[in-house]
Amino acid sequence: MDDAPILFFDSGVGGLSVVAPTRVLLPRAPIVYAADSAGFPYGIKSEAEIAARVPALLGRLVERYRPRLVVIACNTASTIALPVVRAALDVPVVGTVPAIKPAAALSRSRVIGVLGTEATVRQAYVDDLAARFAGDCTVLRHGSAELVRLAEAKLAGATTDPARYRAVLGGLFDQPEGARIDVIVNACTHFPLVAAELAAAAPAGVHFVDGGPGIARRIAFLTEGQGWPAGESVHRAVFTRLGDAERALAPALADYGIGTIEGL
Repeated sequence: MDDAPILFFDSGVGGLSVVAPTRVLLPRAPIVYAADSAGFPYGIKSEAEIAARVPALLGRLVERYRPRLVVIACNTASTIALPVVRAALDVPVVGTVPAIKPAAALSRSRVIGVLGTEATVRQAYVDDLAARFAGDCTVLRHGSAELVRLAEAKLAGATTDPARYRAVLGGLFDQPEGARIDVIVNACTHFPLVAAELAAAAPAGVHFVDGGPGIARRIAFLTEGQGWPAGESVHRAVFTRLGDAERALAPALADYGIGTIEGL
């Protein structure tokens, strides 16, 4: 059906960094943005918790909203639960993986930083990406739940301290060979939301890359030739826990074209 939405899923608002480039390519696509606020943050949870929670929750969301496509706009959930979700759902599922391949193509020093959640950076999936696409590079990793909280706070309208961003990046640059890093992979969808703050805190000449634009192109490819609503599409956000903290995100959601907020 033309009005079937694309469902974006994350533990919080990080997936908005994937929604933005998708809306550029598919401006008429209806969007349901689902945030598991009751389970936030995923980055400090165990693999077993995420592997059990995400498929069950996405099953409920698909049943309610009948999307044409599901996007797991969360690196942590994707690296842990993507195969199980694909096996459980009868709609196409697009995952999110760290952009190590484009980072390696860009790096001149051959030292790359991977900045993600604690759960993401310890995954064997990241080992595989590094071996396949950055075999001649030193790949340094740092997991930060703090940066997820900073991104959520920024979108809720709070002012964040630049020193906190410098401290997070220190987790990469203070490692052996860290001073040679010239490209950092934002391996969490929350992190592009604070791109300006990270760039200001990093040494001059350091580049940041993320997977958002590539995911948007994949979504456009998978929906090529499909019909979309003739008029302006309605975009909505759904939270698994809807309280004051989630309602405070309404202005930021509106900036992404999402005007309706509801609970699951």
